Amino acid sequence: MTLSPQWLDELRSRITLSTLIGRHVKVQRAGREYKACCPFHNEKTPSFTINDDKGFYHCFGCGAHGDAIRFMTDHQGLGFMDAVKELAAEAGMSVPAPDPRAARQAEARATLHDVCQAAQDWFVAQLGSAAGEEARAYLKNRGLTAETIARFGIGFAPDSRTGIKSALGHLDEELLIEAGLLIKVDDKAPYDRFRGRIMIPIRDPRGRVIAFGGRILGAGEPKYLNSPDTPLFDKGRTLYNLHLAAPASRQSGRVVVVEGYMDVIALAQAGFGECVAPLGTALTEHQIERLWKMVDRPLLCFDGDNAGQKAAMRAATRALPLLKPGLSLGFVSLPGGQDPDDLVRASGPQAFASCLDQATGLLDHLWSHELNAQPLASPEARAGFKARLNAHADTIADGDIKALYRREIGQRFSDLFFAARAPSPARAPQQRGASGKGWQRRDEPVPPSEELRAFSRQPMSDLIVRGVLIGLIYRPALIARHSETLSEFVTLADRWADLLDALLDASHRPGTDGLDPSALMTILQSRGLADAVDRLKSGGKPPFSFCIPAIEPPDQLREARIAEDFAEAIEVMITRPRLEAALQDVTRRFENDMQDGLFLEQQQLRARKEAFDQRLIELTERG
Repeated sequence: MTLSPQWLDELRSRITLSTLIGRHVKVQRAGREYKACCPFHNEKTPSFTINDDKGFYHCFGCGAHGDAIRFMTDHQGLGFMDAVKELAAEAGMSVPAPDPRAARQAEARATLHDVCQAAQDWFVAQLGSAAGEEARAYLKNRGLTAETIARFGIGFAPDSRTGIKSALGHLDEELLIEAGLLIKVDDKAPYDRFRGRIMIPIRDPRGRVIAFGGRILGAGEPKYLNSPDTPLFDKGRTLYNLHLAAPASRQSGRVVVVEGYMDVIALAQAGFGECVAPLGTALTEHQIERLWKMVDRPLLCFDGDNAGQKAAMRAATRALPLLKPGLSLGFVSLPGGQDPDDLVRASGPQAFASCLDQATGLLDHLWSHELNAQPLASPEARAGFKARLNAHADTIADGDIKALYRREIGQRFSDLFFAARAPSPARAPQQRGASGKGWQRRDEPVPPSEELRAFSRQPMSDLIVRGVLIGLIYRPALIARHSETLSEFVTLADRWADLLDALLDASHRPGTDGLDPSALMTILQSRGLADAVDRLKSGGKPPFSFCIPAIEPPDQLREARIAEDFAEAIEVMITRPRLEAALQDVTRRFENDMQDGLFLEQQQLRARKEAFDQRLIELTERG
């Protein structure tokens, strides 16, 4: 079988290399690239890099180097064709039939990329011709500058059934049909797909033209028309403007998803170069995962009308099963049902930037959608509201995130419908004290035990870190479950950094599946960390449920609840230091410049920190 270089190039471009390799080794983002411990030789310090944009990996330790196909042959032991077939199945491509004559013909004629580029050149020329006068007036009325039109390669397709067919008559007609430029019905003569439309080229991540989108001039349907799926173009795997948005996102630290390419173009002209758009479909799982390769929290900014809100909700439900620690979506609401182009033209770029700053989280979006889905006047309706939210949470594959979502939903539901009312001073509800003697006001707190008083005098951050480390020693299976989050925390662990690093190394050693506490302690002692473990425990056992050794045989229900407590403790441990740092920073700035905005930010951060402290107290109470 002969595979053309063009076909193999397309196969490589459709495979996300870091995802492929990440199925076999732990992969972490490192700037524009990814790093991992080399899958080809044993190492403790990552020297293996993966570059998704360029499509290759390289190990600075052993020199291993290659692309997706090479990884499948060298690491998986597959033959070349077996590797190609497996990757093609994942990429949704059909492997060409073994026809050497067809392969020779494919090499001799122009490629589909050449055809698409030739069409692009012709569309641009038509925009500048006398036939493009109405199209130029339309673009001017939309407020697009000549620079923007040139940057995005906007062109024009005259209202003719044979315009591009005649212009590109020197190319094989079958190629024009295969590229989606001509339509062929039965035995009738092929005719132009795009007629009387503003033409916008759709490019792959490398900037090559692979398809087109056409916006009709004047009345008519469909208003927007995209190329059909072709060997180059898969609309469910393509994001418009990705080739320009990727470098822009590295500068801004965000990616914004809008509904259409005209929104992307208008926003880019307004200074928001990090915008992309799906192409005629709801945001797909592949597109969501591609966005996560760029940023941890892409922002979805769909139109404020019903269609836009439905598209946002479909994206939310598709993202839920894919969620991983640290990866989520943000949702941007626009005022008055406007689209981004309308908002920027009417109120300026700052209005859109303000909307981005107020983006809400994924759970907030689900909550708001279901809260407004129907009236909640009856107990049955309220129970249905909670059931719908929990049904969303149950689609999450990651166990820790699912547990945290369900807990947050339960807490919000209780706060909304069962919030405690402050008792009146005259008739405060009372209850008998724990000892059976006397009475206590229900709103008076129960005095803490001496043990809790002692713990409260410790720095709260050290208390939670010690608790988490003891929990990991007692339950080593939790290390692998939270390894990515724990790896990010190593630099913040201060005097416990060496111990945490050793725990992570122990869990990644070959043959350590099912690592038990005894075996883990042997590993720690061999690394000279026995004193660190003694020091960890000498401060007293933190009052958390996961700081108690597991019993044999294990109580599955009890361990499941402990795992939920541990997941929440991890979140508190990671987030609280960041809140403290942000609070210190804004306090310092407020002291130098006493602006109302800084004061409000300080109070909001202080309230969030207090909320996390309260969650920590609740964890000790459950312990």
